[in-house]
Amino acid sequence: MKKTTPIIPLFKQFIKETETGKRLKKNGKKIKPGSIQNYNYVLANLIRFSTETGFELRLCDAAKLDKRELQSEKSYWKKFYQKFTEFLYKRNCHDNYVGANIKVIRVFFNYVKNDKDFATGNFQRRFYVRKEEIEIFVLSPEQLKFLIHDVEFDKSLLPSQRRIKDIFVFGCTTGLRFSDIFLLTSKNFEKSDNDFYLKIKSQKTKTFSLIKLPPYAVAIFEQYKPENTKSAVFGKISLFNFNKTLKQIGELANFTNVIEVSREKQGKTHRLTKKSDDKNNRFCDKMSSHMMRRTAITTMLILGMPEHLVRKVSGHSSGSNSFNRYVHYAQGYMDAEIGKVHLKLGVM
Repeated sequence: MKKTTPIIPLFKQFIKETETGKRLKKNGKKIKPGSIQNYNYVLANLIRFSTETGFELRLCDAAKLDKRELQSEKSYWKKFYQKFTEFLYKRNCHDNYVGANIKVIRVFFNYVKNDKDFATGNFQRRFYVRKEEIEIFVLSPEQLKFLIHDVEFDKSLLPSQRRIKDIFVFGCTTGLRFSDIFLLTSKNFEKSDNDFYLKIKSQKTKTFSLIKLPPYAVAIFEQYKPENTKSAVFGKISLFNFNKTLKQIGELANFTNVIEVSREKQGKTHRLTKKSDDKNNRFCDKMSSHMMRRTAITTMLILGMPEHLVRKVSGHSSGSNSFNRYVHYAQGYMDAEIGKVHLKLGVM
């Protein structure tokens, strides 16, 4: 009779060894807290799946199995993949989330094999990691100009809203991530002759960027610049409150055009909301901190900045698939604008 080992205790050990630094990346660096948080989400899903479906989660040492047992084990993991992904889809999860869970489980299998010398049989290689292309929502150049320059709109906002709007505009100009913006101090701002530059090191990619700032971004910095050079320029604010206020600002700015939002499940496209539910389909309701970086990158591309220079500012590598999505989006925008010109030229 083949001997089995429960997965859940092993998975908890996998997380603990990652948290303590015993398990590291291949380059010797510690694994980021965000990844560890994802591991915990997957653990919770596995426990919930096993509890609600009665599916036993266990491993067998494949090196000790005969041919018949090996085939049985292969069937077991095929069934696990089908049942677990089906469980997540029934909980209204989409391809990216399901794929992310499977990706972590594959990482766990590699940990058991490489760190615990446990012959897994490499069954995880048959686990397909689904991905979906989620539509990018960004401000148009016209919308960004409105937030930058419309004095009357600026005056109409509450002080708390104006602060969020200014930070958002700064992010849409520099392409900084939310986490990087709130780490900025006066030391990140350098003046050379009559120009201001922003010198930063991304917390995610560890790359340095030197970004020339336009006058309106300099004005934002000088407005919020603290007396203490070690203090954060923009203070502190929770991501939840930032996004909540940003949606209010978008509504006040009349960025309320209705958009269609869809996601994919098992490769098939599904609308997230009913056509009659326009309130949840407004552009302003999709505004979030992620829009800052996306807007900055696409705006630079749309207005003609060469791709290699945009990559330099954004910190993307030459082979970055995520950057190629911005290029694709920008090309679609330019095609639409050129199409309007062609249409006007064709009218007699």
